[in-house]
Amino acid sequence: MTRQKDEQKKQNIHIDREKCTGCGLCVQACPFGAVSLQERKALIDYENCTLCGACASICPAEGAIVWEASSSSAGEQHTQGDIWVYAEHTVESGLVPVTLELLGKARELADTLDATVQGIVLGPYAQGVPEQLITHGADKVTCVSDPDLSEFHDETHANALARLVNAGEPNILLGGATAVGRALMPRLAVLLHAGLTADCTALSVEAETGLLRQTRPAFGGNILATITCEQHRPQMATVRPGVFPKSVPDAERTGRIIHKEAVGADLRRNTQLISFAPTEGGANTLQEADIIVAAGYGVGGPEGVKKIHRLSKALGGSMAASRAVVDAGWVSCSYQVGQTGTTVQPELYIACGISGAIQHAVGMQNAGTVVAINRDPEAPIHEIADYCLVGDLHEIVEALIGEIEQFPSQSQPQY
Repeated sequence: MTRQKDEQKKQNIHIDREKCTGCGLCVQACPFGAVSLQERKALIDYENCTLCGACASICPAEGAIVWEASSSSAGEQHTQGDIWVYAEHTVESGLVPVTLELLGKARELADTLDATVQGIVLGPYAQGVPEQLITHGADKVTCVSDPDLSEFHDETHANALARLVNAGEPNILLGGATAVGRALMPRLAVLLHAGLTADCTALSVEAETGLLRQTRPAFGGNILATITCEQHRPQMATVRPGVFPKSVPDAERTGRIIHKEAVGADLRRNTQLISFAPTEGGANTLQEADIIVAAGYGVGGPEGVKKIHRLSKALGGSMAASRAVVDAGWVSCSYQVGQTGTTVQPELYIACGISGAIQHAVGMQNAGTVVAINRDPEAPIHEIADYCLVGDLHEIVEALIGEIEQFPSQSQPQY
């Protein structure tokens, strides 16, 4: 099979040794170390070559490197291959919640395409992580170990993952739109000569072609754009945390766990991690909160924000804010919910003084129950809300706090 793949690659890229001048620029340009000089002529190692075309693009000798995009990366609408999920995790806490959300959607897409789901774990992991991936929907889990993968660096992780993708040829590759995913996936897309749809809010399969339909906000959040990738593989997308529900674990599910070493991948890096200090509260708290009370510009100022914070604490929940509140400097950006902030999926979301523009709605539209408090009966938020309270939000919030704080524990009441 490997020899067959190499022969296919030779049809798409090869060296004309008579025209090659041996300048070595192609050796420097190849991100996978697949090009070397032999007897002062360029030589391609097809096992490591990904057909990215970097060598051909930089070659100064016309016709020395003959490169054509392969049929699998230019024009062929194939749907063959697995669906891969980059399993973001930490050694201390295990899987990041968005990984479980992606597994649920990947399982749904795989059932539609009659494909399998594979979880990819890079570096050391907490005990039970591979098994947890299987119980949440993965058919196979590949764990790659190497001392240089012990800390996250987008360079090393992208190179290691690119080598896996080159060998496994997945049809779809999904990752979370987290700080890690936003650093890793674009770099990986460049290495693979593939496209990437970032910050998706919906994924589905096109019935006629089997292509992945990737939906994300566009033009400042005023419209939702649905994007397909007809030519390049894998079809890559990052998804905001909180968009999809977490997959339901099935203890009876079984799957394969494969352990590999990052052999052949370039794990050199140009950056060094000096220290890491986790923040308290903010986006991580919001993504895990069951109850969120959000402050909009209608709260009037910092004093109004304090009331919203007090209500959130009385309910045993977390406080959030709209972009207008953040831009005004009343709270930090870590509290922002919306297109340019955090996507949340709480059981209860109380919007206080928020108009309900699409930029904010896209970040909370999947909440279980939405309560809107706004003096404007025509505000768009009322179209999203399950319950609408029209009136002075300060009076309403004060009344709610007064009622809730009557509970002996002054904590979240039982509904």
